[in-house]
Amino acid sequence: MVILLRRILPGISALTAFEASARHNSFSRAALELHVSEGAVSRQIARLENQLSIQLFLRRGNRVELSRQGIAYASQVREILERLEQESLRLIAQPVDGGTLELAVMPTFASRWLIPRLGRFQQLYPNITLNLSERTKPFPMAGSGFDVVMHFDHPAWAGHEAQPLFEEYLVSVCTPGLLANHTKKDSPLVLLHKRNTPNAWRDFVSAHSLPIENAIAGPRFDLFSMLIDAAVAGMGIALVPKAYAEAELETGRLCMPWAFSERGNTVNVVTLADNGVDPNREAFVQWLLNEADLFVASEQRQLQSTGSGL
Repeated sequence: MVILLRRILPGISALTAFEASARHNSFSRAALELHVSEGAVSRQIARLENQLSIQLFLRRGNRVELSRQGIAYASQVREILERLEQESLRLIAQPVDGGTLELAVMPTFASRWLIPRLGRFQQLYPNITLNLSERTKPFPMAGSGFDVVMHFDHPAWAGHEAQPLFEEYLVSVCTPGLLANHTKKDSPLVLLHKRNTPNAWRDFVSAHSLPIENAIAGPRFDLFSMLIDAAVAGMGIALVPKAYAEAELETGRLCMPWAFSERGNTVNVVTLADNGVDPNREAFVQWLLNEADLFVASEQRQLQSTGSGL
């Protein structure tokens, strides 16, 4: 004999009343927020407690406070309601004949490489909406809500569909004025470092026998975009992927004091391998690969023709 267990699924009204009451630690303030009576909120909470057979609030006269179980439950309910709201808004905003893609991107890659090119994608696919979220560290894609991730090579992508976009070529950049004002009598040139790659400058200096005495010293920054801004501000010489400093190099705000370049990380586009066929996702990934091919060809030509020195 098969026994069917009843699913314990509290109603949205009860969960909304509970979440608001937990946030305010008050039934009356929750009632004001929800535009219902305090009695209605109290009844919803009582029904929820009866359904769960757990006391969620401790009643102390006219005051209420969450029980130990209520504190843990409130955190989960809040996350669920926020996710449900996001998914509902996503569905409402989705064009009838199009779709929405959730993209997880590294911040500098997004602002310096991807976003300047997204106008071309919109022209080709006006009915596909792209939502971008910043992710600096790898993470499990399953259950994350993301359709596409753009990130470096990492073991976290094992079992996923990872396709290379381009390799980051690290180059030195600084303002032309910094070089013009520098003399041997001045203090040593300041090197600007990326915090999570503290040995990048040391390796660069060693590989090319550059006249730098202390390749470890200098300010540290979290993001390549910060390094580029610091270099533009004349704070020193930064070692950054050329892909992200294109605009500053083209306009002359930055120059390359040394023509050398070093290979950095490989940027990949990552999708779930077993996520089925999504024509919107496939269209975006293919467009991205095409854009990367054009960029790689252009960057290789530029790197081969670049030459300057201190």
